[in-house]
Amino acid sequence: MYRIITVCTGNICRSPMAQFCLARAMDEAGLGKDVSIDSAGVTAWEAGRPMDPRAAEELRHHDFAASETREFRAREFQPEWFADRDLVLAMDYGHYTELRNLAASPKERDKVRLIRSFDPSSAQLPVEEQGIEDPWYGTMNDFDSSYALIQASVPGVVQYVRDALTSSGGSR
Repeated sequence: MYRIITVCTGNICRSPMAQFCLARAMDEAGLGKDVSIDSAGVTAWEAGRPMDPRAAEELRHHDFAASETREFRAREFQPEWFADRDLVLAMDYGHYTELRNLAASPKERDKVRLIRSFDPSSAQLPVEEQGIEDPWYGTMNDFDSSYALIQASVPGVVQYVRDALTSSGGSR
């Protein structure tokens, strides 16, 4: 099983949207049985709370089931999770640096990537410019923009995972 975790600040906006988008894309690519995706926040500020209603609305707008988004609960990233995750996808540069600082080894640090590093239109940008701004402070337009940036990164993540599974013989 290839394990991915998406990470933002409180785990109520960007990282759950990325979690749901990636899970759907992996299923559509025929990789759903081989890939597990979850999410967390770098803080415990929102731990135990549901997804931001605007993030849930954005997902429903893109045909995700309301029952899925209602069951979601935020949680804080735990450093010991590096051991059983293959890819740690940060939503912005602050998350990226914080996660890399939490990593106990170079191998763990190498698991941390910005999600937009998988988007061909932003992969060449300096790492500091590959983030997705927090929509929490904005309007529904900001949630729509965050969703679009996540979606632009999804095909690259799917291909990266497909290549990793192929090179490892289909299992982790």
